[in-house]
Amino acid sequence: MAVRHFLTLNDLSPTEAKQIIKRASELRQMHESRTVFEPYKGRVLAMIFEKSSTRTRVSFEAGMNQFGGSAIFLSPNDTQLGRGEPIEDTSRVLSEMVDIVMIRTFEHSKIEKFAEYSSLPVINALTDDYHPCQLLADVQAYTEARGDIQGKTAVWIGDGNNMCNSYINAAMLFDFKLNIACPEGYEPMAELLEKAGDRVTIYRSVEEATKGAHLVTTDVWASMGQEEEAKKRMADFAGYQVSPALMDTADPEAVFLHCLPAHRGEEISEDMLDDPRSIVFPQAGNRLHAQKALMEFLLTEAGK
Repeated sequence: MAVRHFLTLNDLSPTEAKQIIKRASELRQMHESRTVFEPYKGRVLAMIFEKSSTRTRVSFEAGMNQFGGSAIFLSPNDTQLGRGEPIEDTSRVLSEMVDIVMIRTFEHSKIEKFAEYSSLPVINALTDDYHPCQLLADVQAYTEARGDIQGKTAVWIGDGNNMCNSYINAAMLFDFKLNIACPEGYEPMAELLEKAGDRVTIYRSVEEATKGAHLVTTDVWASMGQEEEAKKRMADFAGYQVSPALMDTADPEAVFLHCLPAHRGEEISEDMLDDPRSIVFPQAGNRLHAQKALMEFLLTEAGK
């Protein structure tokens, strides 16, 4: 059976993606009812972190433990990757020792090369270009709160970063419309915009982009590794803050999402996370359930 990887949302068909979202909600219900479900006793998840994270580490490690398996945390200081071992060699070695690999790194090409030489499922837990696991959690959060996202309108406000790129892929995969409000010079990847066609529209005005929308989301203005640009970005993104007042221009049933961590008073107002339209914390919790559903899918496909 051919090994399946999850490097972008494009690695799933629409049917598979909906199946994973449905399963994620089932796993959430099982978790909340304290149902013990341990199908992966003896299985091991290797977690390679070249970028730090709270939610990613906790959700993957807790998820594999709840499945009855175990997880190994590997930082650059813990692996030969940090000492110059070729990626393909590390990939082949881990393929002999563990059952599934999760990588959070910088260049997307690194995870592509790792997957090329891996005989195990490889999961992209964030690269500079994409953050597909977060989108599974986001779609699950919307679906649980408001139903099917198909045919709805989502708004991305802010930098055309890895989250924005993944929202474009999600719009194509889950069949919804995406409005992107960003300053000039901060657009997402051009090839993605070309591929998405009229499914995605770029706006300079947050009010125009948000009008009548069903989902509103944003991210920090300066991501990890962009700290030196923070001052310029603060100026460029002035006027791109999400607030309850902006949410009032969206559909009455609209929800607000944020991948976290959030900078209150910058990309969101001080009170936005506490607004009743915010489902940010259930969204964060869904990282656990969506990733469990994803790991189950990939391990099943791999025959493990």
